Amino acid sequence: MPQYLTPGVYVEEILAGTKPIEGVGTNVAAFVGLIDSPEPPLVGIPTAVNNWTQYTNLFQNEGPSSPLTLAVHGFFLNGGQRCYVLNLGKGGTLAGKPGLGSLEHIDEIAIVGAPGFTDAASYDAVLSHCELMKDRVAVLDAPPTVDDLNELTKPATASSSTSSSAGGSSAATSAEGDDGSGGAAAASSGSSSGSSSGSRRSGGGAAPRQSDWGAVYFPSIRIVDPLTGRLVDAPPSGHVAGVWARTDGSRGVHKAPANETVRGALDLTYALTPSEQGLLNSAGVNAIRSINGSIKVWGARTLAGSASEWRYLPVRRLFAFAEESIQQGTGWVVFEPNDRTLWNAIRRDIRAFLRRLWRDGALFGATEREAFFVKCDEETNPQEDIDAGIVTALIGMAPVKPAEFIVFKVSQYAAGGAGGEESQ
Repeated sequence: MPQYLTPGVYVEEILAGTKPIEGVGTNVAAFVGLIDSPEPPLVGIPTAVNNWTQYTNLFQNEGPSSPLTLAVHGFFLNGGQRCYVLNLGKGGTLAGKPGLGSLEHIDEIAIVGAPGFTDAASYDAVLSHCELMKDRVAVLDAPPTVDDLNELTKPATASSSTSSSAGGSSAATSAEGDDGSGGAAAASSGSSSGSSSGSRRSGGGAAPRQSDWGAVYFPSIRIVDPLTGRLVDAPPSGHVAGVWARTDGSRGVHKAPANETVRGALDLTYALTPSEQGLLNSAGVNAIRSINGSIKVWGARTLAGSASEWRYLPVRRLFAFAEESIQQGTGWVVFEPNDRTLWNAIRRDIRAFLRRLWRDGALFGATEREAFFVKCDEETNPQEDIDAGIVTALIGMAPVKPAEFIVFKVSQYAAGGAGGEESQ
């Protein structure tokens, strides 16, 4: 407390006590891959890149583009504004350091992709990284070619997929000289449309394993190589990550990044039918389709499974956003006196943050009570916890979920008959 020894007037500033929780960013991506070069640049060093020109100056300015280059270009083209690029170099692997482990200390990363890596070990490495960090979600590429679409409904194993070298420079193959039929590169053909991940055993699985922290997209997309100007088939993860970032900026992380146009995509390597998408959607494989002449992301599922509460991508990303925002915004609580004053302050700050989410449309409910709750009192903090230095707050949120299936029930009725009145 201040001491007043000399008679006079003293002016003191009194802190209001509120410590607003600011939302963390959700649109920064990290791309991990290989650049085939005699002297690979910045090997094993995660490097922040803010635009396409900066990327070409640092990594690759001569074609043909690697899958990593195509992904970064697609990310910026679709609305991404900042990403980290990790060049593994020749012989590099995704697991450990200098692979994905090099990204663990970068808090701002919210999206992780490994363009062109479509084998079981690579899938597991990226998903395990996101599951460990719990503040980022993986965007994965489905294999460019499979013998049967049913393979995409079963997880890949070491015997049914190829080595992780699929992420090399050969993952973008030229599409020039084809028959011009667009989606005619059927999955059953075994042709090398997309990345050259090699053949897969017929009847084996080709999809990533189940996880709450990842989403996978099929098929590959046909684009113009930004370095050579030639048509190539490319893994979609970079373009999709850009769609995620664009949707976050325009609508918010709670909006499903679907029914959005994939900028730069001229065609698809496989044209899915509605029934085929139904098969894949139930297995958590998100489709990219040509809808009314526009190539769009047409799915918003995670790999968690249809029965999981985390099956929707915006729900998973919303909770990751809220959890990290609350964690970073309540750091001032550490070493404060664990009493009712602290509990009231925790409730006040978290409620203010969730109230903003609710007003932005991220939480479902006509009132705050329906949308969320925060409980931090004597019940959640018994004396034994206080003696152990623990303070506990229970938080519940009712997230909005995407309208995935739109059903209009239409019937005939006699003019002027009962039951035909509109509700006002």
